[in-house]
Amino acid sequence: MASNKKILFLPGDGIGSEVMAEVRRILEWLEASRALGFDITEDLVGGASYDAHGTPLTDDTMNAAMNADAVLFGSVGGPKWDDLDFSLKPERGLLRLRKEMDLFANLRPAIVFDALAEASTLKPEIISGLDIMIVRELTGGIYFGEPRGIETLEDGTRRGINTQVYTTSEIERVARVGFELARKRQGRVCSAEKANVMESGILWREDVQRIRDEEYPDIELTHMYADNAAMQLVRNPKQFDVIVTDNLFGDILSDEAAMLTGSLGMLPSASLGAPDGTGQRRALYEPVHGSAPDIAGRGLANPLACILSLGMMLRYSFDLGSEADLIETAVSNVLSEGLRTADIMQPGKAKVSTSVMGDALLRELDEIGA
Repeated sequence: MASNKKILFLPGDGIGSEVMAEVRRILEWLEASRALGFDITEDLVGGASYDAHGTPLTDDTMNAAMNADAVLFGSVGGPKWDDLDFSLKPERGLLRLRKEMDLFANLRPAIVFDALAEASTLKPEIISGLDIMIVRELTGGIYFGEPRGIETLEDGTRRGINTQVYTTSEIERVARVGFELARKRQGRVCSAEKANVMESGILWREDVQRIRDEEYPDIELTHMYADNAAMQLVRNPKQFDVIVTDNLFGDILSDEAAMLTGSLGMLPSASLGAPDGTGQRRALYEPVHGSAPDIAGRGLANPLACILSLGMMLRYSFDLGSEADLIETAVSNVLSEGLRTADIMQPGKAKVSTSVMGDALLRELDEIGA
């Protein structure tokens, strides 16, 4: 790379700082072993930012995220901040990042490592070899639609309002991300919505079909109602390659797909913006797991999801596919050796701490990356 890439670390709350510390060690290995250069800065988000500044995300931190080549995010939230006003809750910091960076496409891979096939609640023959990519629209839909709120009616009862709304341009751009990913995978996209009962679903289906017909005739496209997609993920998940869906259904389906793998502690994600004139996108990468305040500071956290999120960063933001492959191979090999953090512990395996898992990955990288 011609110049150092600027990465903003936002560890957040709970176990965020512990898993991010292991990511930093992997980046240091890449710098030493691959002659790569990264300029890393770190800032506060979520509850940690509220405690320090009275807001879950400061304007200065927002500006730093806008100017970074990529953002690596840990986790936010915890019981400590449950009583805050909705506008000040830790999660609002993450939502602001997504909205202002215009990170409209959330990539959630659900991959079952061979060594963890037994960890799933489904039969191994159902999920062995699973490799799904869910593309969730992230900045529109019911989470951001207006009008919204809670109002008191004339009879004294209350009514909560949220609005599901999408425009053609919002649908088109996330559909293109799904089709482009499918071209590098198995060439199949399933679009999930509720066109049977929702006008926004009808528009979604029509626009996705049109984009496929006009721009991606080589991709196989199917449509599925979101409730059926939820059932099919449990019944026969390997029928899917890339699933493209809206914000609400993507939230639900991606969490369901995550648990097919056996542990949220294993799953990375990427949130991408639109490419600029040079083809670069604003991007935020984060593990799927939460802040897990009950185990924070105890060395029990699984760092693998955050490390795999780093792998996605290398692949999608920095075009370092071979280095991303190296990290994913190292994770697979360490798991095959029987090392487990508490969340993925199995009988007969070796239970290790957060830092010991990091040690093992570095040894494996030395072995396979020489």
